[in-house]
Amino acid sequence: MDQQNHTRRSFYIRATNLLGGLIGAALALPAAAYLLVKPKSQDTGEFIEVGDVNQLLVGKPEEVVYHRTRVDGWKKIDEKATTWVVRTNDKTVIALAPACTHLGCAYHWEDETQTFLCPCHTSVFGADGTVISGPAPRPLDRYVTKVAGNRLLISSKFVETV
Repeated sequence: MDQQNHTRRSFYIRATNLLGGLIGAALALPAAAYLLVKPKSQDTGEFIEVGDVNQLLVGKPEEVVYHRTRVDGWKKIDEKATTWVVRTNDKTVIALAPACTHLGCAYHWEDETQTFLCPCHTSVFGADGTVISGPAPRPLDRYVTKVAGNRLLISSKFVETV
């Protein structure tokens, strides 16, 4: 009988150790994958078509809505985004990020004053994104743009400012 209890006891010890090892592996594998596997690139810098340049009036900012695919870690997100575009001449268009550089509020174009106005803290920007007044510490962020034929293309990358 002592031999039988010892066998049963050793079986339960082995089963408990095996179960603990499986639970430990189940917890360790995702953590190891997170630490060791590099996530997909967050910013590919690819250009996205956002509109027809011929539809834009020179010097008149227009808010453009477009769809983009963004990669966030391991998740791929299809989303609607906006940008303010200003056609400066026949071949040049600038695209401004839709968030104020002060605290990230959405700004809008004021036709009467020919400026962008951030309603949160009254920062005022020129049509080219430069700061006219307010607490905004720097000009509006500009996307890298390209004109290919009649198509306006923007990147998710910003133009480097000095």
